[in-house]
Amino acid sequence: MRHQPDISAGWVDSTATHTLPAPLDSETRALLRLFLAPILETATSWEDLGQRLATKGYRLGFLSGHLVIRNEAGEAVCTGSGLGTPLAEIAARIGRPCVKAHPGGQSGELN
Repeated sequence: MRHQPDISAGWVDSTATHTLPAPLDSETRALLRLFLAPILETATSWEDLGQRLATKGYRLGFLSGHLVIRNEAGEAVCTGSGLGTPLAEIAARIGRPCVKAHPGGQSGELN
């Protein structure tokens, strides 16, 4: 058996850059907050949150300890904090998420 870097082993991490999304401009933030914040603020479980975001064309991800909202292409759009609803606030209400880490451990998704 020989060692292979993650890429040559075929492990693809959807957040290969491992950087948080840039802060949104005020208009985009306001529109996304109007559209997504009610989901983040009222979800009854992590499964419920993921399903409700999926109906809007988004999904959850985690990167460097932050909740990240991703679009259908898997690109990080914003963080929960960027929408005014940080991961800690959601976790206090519905419990800590069960996260499946991607190779490298910097990012993950709901298990």
